[in-house]
Amino acid sequence: MTKINRCLRGTFIIFNGIFVGIGCMLMYGTVKATAYSSQLSNMGGPTLGWAWAFSIGILGISCLGLYAGKTEKVLLLKIFAGFMGVGLIIMMIFGIIMAVAKGKFTEAFSNASDMTETIMEDPSLRESIDELQLNGHCCGIWRASDWGNTIPDSCDCNYKTEGVAQFGLGASGCESKPLGSVGPSKVYSRPCADLIVVLVNLVFQVMMGMCFGFAVLALLGLLISLLMIHQVRRHDDMGRPGMAMKGF
Repeated sequence: MTKINRCLRGTFIIFNGIFVGIGCMLMYGTVKATAYSSQLSNMGGPTLGWAWAFSIGILGISCLGLYAGKTEKVLLLKIFAGFMGVGLIIMMIFGIIMAVAKGKFTEAFSNASDMTETIMEDPSLRESIDELQLNGHCCGIWRASDWGNTIPDSCDCNYKTEGVAQFGLGASGCESKPLGSVGPSKVYSRPCADLIVVLVNLVFQVMMGMCFGFAVLALLGLLISLLMIHQVRRHDDMGRPGMAMKGF
């Protein structure tokens, strides 16, 4: 016979089982995003160090919750409740930090036009920008001349791509290539800086949503675990024999 209400215990176990799956998916996503972490950090974007800590923490705490729910041990439930309380505070703090960092990144990146040469000298960043141009219909970081005298084919603007909207920024127009340069005769008029800001801001928004969303879930987990602790204690108190009265 369980000490905790079966519906409450089942909800708690399912709750933690779902988060075990979420933790595994977050770890998988972090592995996939590792290839782009250095590029985002070089441009002022968030790094993945905290993403690893977050995903491992979610997985570990959820496994603890599963074990605590099945064994109904007060100590384990108290530890889980403590993690939920700390997690609630941490998620709120990180949500606020992400909101502030989002504004700082937009301001810093808009004033980073003097870093063009430094960015373009990095082969990995050049390759990333080249791929972004192909998919995002843009050319150069701030202008097509960022590529110097050789404009890559990914900047080619033709009748097939002209007028196609990308990433909610509307369609990119075509303009003539810079004078004295080699490459496509028509290039995209939109700079890739606009797309970079949109994509990085999207990352910040997703992380903010996750932080505040997990804060709410941590609060629910804290309340459920406290209720379970109360039920276990009440069951144990009811099962204890009363103290024998002394005879006089």
